[in-house]
Amino acid sequence: MDAIGILKQLKNKGVRFTPQRQAILEFLLQTVSHPTADEIYHHVKANFPGVSLGTIYNTLNMLKEHGHILELSYGDMSSRFDGNPQNHYHVVCSKCGKVVDLHRPLIDMDQEVMEKSGFIILGHRMEFYGICPECRQGEQFN
Repeated sequence: MDAIGILKQLKNKGVRFTPQRQAILEFLLQTVSHPTADEIYHHVKANFPGVSLGTIYNTLNMLKEHGHILELSYGDMSSRFDGNPQNHYHVVCSKCGKVVDLHRPLIDMDQEVMEKSGFIILGHRMEFYGICPECRQGEQFN
């Protein structure tokens, strides 16, 4: 869904949208970099110098709660945000933290996991870890 469609949907739910919130949403929809809140803040601040980090976090939380973005948490690293809320896989660089989408069919294991664990599965997330091409330059990896 594009930014206009999301904005209309949120407006129908009573969510007020400011130009700063729209800039946050548009940035997430057009980037493939899976930025941190701090990176989003610096990008939006270039056009809206008065924007606060609180506005960034509040907007990200609201967009996540309404299912329009994903938050990718990595333990002690900063969360990263993905403008594509559809279930998909990621590859994460263990050196620099870069996250990229992995485009491949989803593995449908939810039913098998439910049967073996007794859990009701609400979804799953799979990520691969490695060293990105930029970090590998000049280093030897097997």
